[in-house]
Amino acid sequence: MTKVEYNLDQVDYKILRLMQDNGRINNADIARELGMAPSAILERVKKLEQKDVILKYSAKINPAAVDQKLLSFIFIKSNDIIGEQRVGLALAEIPEVQEVHDIAGDDGYLIKVRTADSTGLVDLMRNTLGKVEGIISTRTTIVLQTVKEDQQVVIPE
Repeated sequence: MTKVEYNLDQVDYKILRLMQDNGRINNADIARELGMAPSAILERVKKLEQKDVILKYSAKINPAAVDQKLLSFIFIKSNDIIGEQRVGLALAEIPEVQEVHDIAGDDGYLIKVRTADSTGLVDLMRNTLGKVEGIISTRTTIVLQTVKEDQQVVIPE
């Protein structure tokens, strides 16, 4: 596997921190905050996108507002051989699956899923996961309460 060199400087880090705190911030506001020209900020942001440092822009939606109140984590044992991700790729296609992680240990994958309720979870497991070829077994943990859930990464100072 080739290691990617991103070569970020302090200005890039400052831009990333501002954008991560407020995904709707515009280039003029970033420029004002950093004392730079908006055109320079635009160029830097484009480069950060091209280098795959900035992967995506999105809105964080309250799951309860769209009737996705039940959060669960499911450990999945599969018959994938090491390095193969056939089951993982199939899991990634399921709309209720928010995250798919290829993990070390007895289980091959850990997925994060959201459903309306326990009935929706049972339906997902029986009618969707149950049809994914290569799944040997599952182990489910239902979240009672979320203390912290954040997609932000720590950006160096």
